[in-house]
Amino acid sequence: MMARSKFMVQVVIENKPYINDPEGETIHRDLVVKGGYSAVKSVRSAKMLKMVVSAASESEAEKTVQKLCEELRIFNPVVSVCTVKAVAKQD
Repeated sequence: MMARSKFMVQVVIENKPYINDPEGETIHRDLVVKGGYSAVKSVRSAKMLKMVVSAASESEAEKTVQKLCEELRIFNPVVSVCTVKAVAKQD
């Protein structure tokens, strides 16, 4: 049996590109542009979850979290995209 380690897995949930993002639009219009950063042409908001997962590999940790997100309906697949990525090994 392979030794298990802990991995930090990030889950980023964001609206699909064709879905309006009122929060991102507000940040862009009311903060970024008014703050003098006219070179920034748009802002999209997202939600990030960080999970520490015990697994034999980064790949296994990602698969576990992807399955969790889909089975438990952590996001709405009709309007959102869910990206899962193991980013670091935890001690």
